[in-house]
Amino acid sequence: MQLRALLFDKDGTFLDFAKTWDAATGSVIATLAEGNDAVAARLAAIVHYDLEARVLLPTSPFIASSVGELIPLWAEALGRPGDAAFDQLLRDLFHDATLHAATPIGEPSAVFETLQQAGYRLGVVTNDSERGARSQCERLGLVSWFDAIFGYDSGHGRKPEAGQIMAFLDRFGFQPGETAMIGDTLHDLHAARAAGVIAIGVESGFMSAEQLAPEADYIISDISKLSELLQTMN
Repeated sequence: MQLRALLFDKDGTFLDFAKTWDAATGSVIATLAEGNDAVAARLAAIVHYDLEARVLLPTSPFIASSVGELIPLWAEALGRPGDAAFDQLLRDLFHDATLHAATPIGEPSAVFETLQQAGYRLGVVTNDSERGARSQCERLGLVSWFDAIFGYDSGHGRKPEAGQIMAFLDRFGFQPGETAMIGDTLHDLHAARAAGVIAIGVESGFMSAEQLAPEADYIISDISKLSELLQTMN
């Protein structure tokens, strides 16, 4: 069955995770801690954030998770309820902090243009919020390439579950065998496996080919190599 649809993770796949999220996470921690170093340290420990270097460590669970998963953990660390108000506060803080920090990997617009001209339908499946993903793509001039953008809060679950991918298939009438999921984490590849689509790993995030290999059908260094791979597959 020939591939017709390509779904992309966002951070680590076509946006630089570190440049987009490192400083932003530090900024949000500082805002929430309000000058209390002990509170800042508690928040940083939860996401494995180095406050001095201002970077998320490779061991950070935040790399493959979502802001939504932080809500109960950070609420407890702050001694406040993880209610709708805190949910909205956290989403707004991260949205604003990451929007202007969003940095592409290479020239994704050229990659997406080539793929679209080749007849592929494109989508984004991310554990970021839908609003955040859409805003970042709009600022970088990428949003027009995508037929759909699904975040963790779009109503279809989140990776490593299959819901977001299945929602794309259902919306556009594609079969799993006609679709590939491209991402830099095991969550991306596990979601692909769960949905029955082809799993393509990229080394542009925190994981190496050796780490991705057990769950990937194919591995490329970054999405600039995707067209070449697809030619060999089709």
